[in-house]
Amino acid sequence: MESSAQDMGGREAIARGAGETGQTLDTRGSLEVGVALFSMFFGAGNLIIAPLLGVQAGPNAVVATLGYLVSGVGLPIAAIVAIARAGTAGALLDRIGTRFSRVFAILTYLAIGPLLAIPRTASTSFEMVRPLLPSGGDAGAFRLLFSLAFFAAALAFALHPARIVRLMGKVTGPLLIALLVLMVAAQVVAPAGDPLPTAQAGYAATPAVAGFLQGYQTLDLLASLAFGVVITSSIRGLGVTRPDAIARQVARSGVVAGTLMAVVYCALSYLGARMGTVMPQAQNGAEVISLAASMHFGTAGTVLTAAIFLIACFNVCVGLVSSIGEYFAKTFPRLPYRTWAVLIAVVSCGLSNVGLTAILSYSVPVLMALYPMGICAVAMGLVPGSQRHVLPWRVSMACVGAVSTLSALRDAFAPGLALPLDLLPLSSMGLGWVVPGILGLVAETVVGEIARAHHAC
Repeated sequence: MESSAQDMGGREAIARGAGETGQTLDTRGSLEVGVALFSMFFGAGNLIIAPLLGVQAGPNAVVATLGYLVSGVGLPIAAIVAIARAGTAGALLDRIGTRFSRVFAILTYLAIGPLLAIPRTASTSFEMVRPLLPSGGDAGAFRLLFSLAFFAAALAFALHPARIVRLMGKVTGPLLIALLVLMVAAQVVAPAGDPLPTAQAGYAATPAVAGFLQGYQTLDLLASLAFGVVITSSIRGLGVTRPDAIARQVARSGVVAGTLMAVVYCALSYLGARMGTVMPQAQNGAEVISLAASMHFGTAGTVLTAAIFLIACFNVCVGLVSSIGEYFAKTFPRLPYRTWAVLIAVVSCGLSNVGLTAILSYSVPVLMALYPMGICAVAMGLVPGSQRHVLPWRVSMACVGAVSTLSALRDAFAPGLALPLDLLPLSSMGLGWVVPGILGLVAETVVGEIARAHHAC
């Protein structure tokens, strides 16, 4: 992109020297890229899910949090590494088929972009800022004015993609971490309450699986398909050019981002658990964080909560507008990057005004359809030599996609309707796609080996 070329010099600010061979970043450079990656991931869903998990899981909070870490941290970082090894998300998905790659990528980018995740950043931020606004005013007008200012600022940064890593790695990322540490530290020193004596919802029977499924709501596995391109391009712009060196550097930065995410998730889960007896009927993690901050810091706590959500959501919004705009500009080059970025911001601004509750209500079926296929793609990317044996993975993806899509459609339009899919192992846990995917992979591998042995004879 033209703006990337103009800002390339700014990227060198975090290179700190790329070693004698020019194929590694020093420790400071790796940390800054890792913090930037953390900032891109850590947005609205990341903030509001772990505290509610802590409240509802009660005595099972530790086990539930471990399950959440697998899908909320392990899978996104694994996806970043898989994409780095393949070169791009498109190159990874093309192993299944070019048509599948195009359709899946477009649906994913729309889901994590203007139709869901980007509007959610503004809606969540507004809900946290609203207590600071004058009482008695028109909430709809305030929401509109806030969303216009929010997306105008995000677009201003997104139009200069090379500045994003520098901004998040040096400024907004560290500031977000510092504010989170302050809030959680207050809860550790003087807990507001105690964990619930019994777990709620699915956390009572299978807390680890319930936590794992909650990790879908972060959108991070799908977002990694976009952010992997941004981070890989940034590292390449810092002087690391060999594919194997880029993959290693992405992995190093991924470890930094993953470690930060895991620590913050555990802290937020603890905060939520300690709010169990204070608000046992909590329905939203934002309520949990807001009340905890107010109890510890009074009016200043409301300001603290608003600042945390605003910075986190703004980081994610900028990263998504930039990465998704870049994808659509390359896929549909008739419109330049700047036009795509503006379109994404405008559509997202409009949808953000329908409210957070409405956005969250239609997100679950979309995620339940796309996430299992994303997991299958990541597994393929991590298996050595998978690019030479793609047919088994195509069969596996077909099985996974069929089960997850049909289940999601049923849950969206006819909840409670009995389907033969309900007889699959693990279906009651929301993981009915696992066994068909494994069986498809194994069956095609065995058939392929038999066919090769037959031809050899």
